[in-house]
Amino acid sequence: MERRQRDWNAWHGAYDDPSSALARRLRIVQQRIREALDVARPGRIRTVSVCAGQGRDLLGALPGHPRGADVVARLVELDPANVRVARATARMSGLGGIEVVEGDASVTDAYAGAVPASLVLVCGVFGNIGFADIERTVSLLPQLCGEGAQVIWTRGRGEADRTEEVRALFDGHGFQERWLSGPEEKDYAVGVHRFTGRPVRLQRGTRLFTFVGHDALREGAPG
Repeated sequence: MERRQRDWNAWHGAYDDPSSALARRLRIVQQRIREALDVARPGRIRTVSVCAGQGRDLLGALPGHPRGADVVARLVELDPANVRVARATARMSGLGGIEVVEGDASVTDAYAGAVPASLVLVCGVFGNIGFADIERTVSLLPQLCGEGAQVIWTRGRGEADRTEEVRALFDGHGFQERWLSGPEEKDYAVGVHRFTGRPVRLQRGTRLFTFVGHDALREGAPG
């Protein structure tokens, strides 16, 4: 599968170039995370990150934030090298509430015991799965969300910009849009949606999506 063939650890190197599209997107996501923490209810802030990579979004947003110590998070990532980086970053930052799990983020089992969450990160996922799986994932997100949870998601715009369709999916599955990056960001979209429906009990063994990979999708792979 593309997910295993590509060097996802090396792919993260683009984040180190502050002028890259990935670095710009990361800064926006981190800001949205901080804003979500600003309005979170008192007490623990349960968070899950789907296909977390090196965890740069959440782990970069927490240090120095007044609610950072309240975050209890599970980051799920399949790539072992990225998992090692995320664990080291969390350890060096003194973030004791961060759990980095090496596992398949596409199956609901990965989130057992970590949901319902107040903050759900689905960043770097929608550009690597087929649109039918985007719809399926959005429809199943209520299994990860607690009451009033915020979901932060990203997707590349590129030649096939389906941002409006993704927004409509969230609207149709019990979410209310809170924020969307502007058209000046031509390479990507970042969205924030608040869950307004009733939380749904997690169903173990349910597949959210099949990770295809951006390159394979661009070459016309099914999905």
